[in-house]
Amino acid sequence: MLSHRIIRAGIFAVVAFCQAALWAGPLAIFRTPLGDLEVELFEDKPVTTANFLRYVESGAYSNMIFHRWVPGFVMQGGGFYVTQRGTTNAQLAYVTNYGAITNEFNVGRRVSNTYGTLAMAKVSGDPNSASSQWFFNLGDNSANLDYQNGGFTVFGRVVRGTNVLERFNDVSASHSLWLLNLGGPWSELPVLSNQPGIEDLLYCDIRLLRVSIRALPEGVEVSWNGVAGVTNVVEWRGPRDANWQTWMAVPGQSQNLRVTNQPPAGAAFFRVRLAY
Repeated sequence: MLSHRIIRAGIFAVVAFCQAALWAGPLAIFRTPLGDLEVELFEDKPVTTANFLRYVESGAYSNMIFHRWVPGFVMQGGGFYVTQRGTTNAQLAYVTNYGAITNEFNVGRRVSNTYGTLAMAKVSGDPNSASSQWFFNLGDNSANLDYQNGGFTVFGRVVRGTNVLERFNDVSASHSLWLLNLGGPWSELPVLSNQPGIEDLLYCDIRLLRVSIRALPEGVEVSWNGVAGVTNVVEWRGPRDANWQTWMAVPGQSQNLRVTNQPPAGAAFFRVRLAY
């Protein structure tokens, strides 16, 4: 679910029409040609998460690709993008580097590099060298990555889209992913064809959901960055409910979406998910 990290809006605050806004925290969608990965980012890794958000929101990751693929180990991105994409002058270029950040492996919760987690890449022998590059763990790498180079900081986890991770782990041609060796940083390059062109690179478009909620005189307002091509569903549940219930469904658009209505009786938590 996109909003696995839920928005906590107390019943009293809703009934009293409190004007304070509550922020759900950063939630990201990694859109790839093989499907979407929905990722919860960790607020208790503040420097790492803020650094990642800076790259996304500045546009530095536009036309970015996954550039390193090791099935059963990692799928890595954040290092390269295609400049002048869609023209005959398209070529690979380095993502703008905003500088190294402090390693936060032991800050907040100690989260291991297990299957489905998102972690920062860094330079060998320098714990505080992470910058723009990150990777998805395609297996349980905790015995390796938790104990070398100060530990590789995990700052997110996949909450929906593990089927895409499994496609990353499938090396059969039927899953339309090939490994290309162009040398240097592209010696383990994933591509979508056995005779690839620039559009056969594995592009990754990152969107931030940015869910927020406010209590207004006319009801509860939920707003978020919409995702096009899928239905965006607002759900709710009570404080002791095990299941979520649909409140409203909105056609997806690549713009800020906002819904306002009287909250269902007993609603204490709200979230947004994508219905594929």
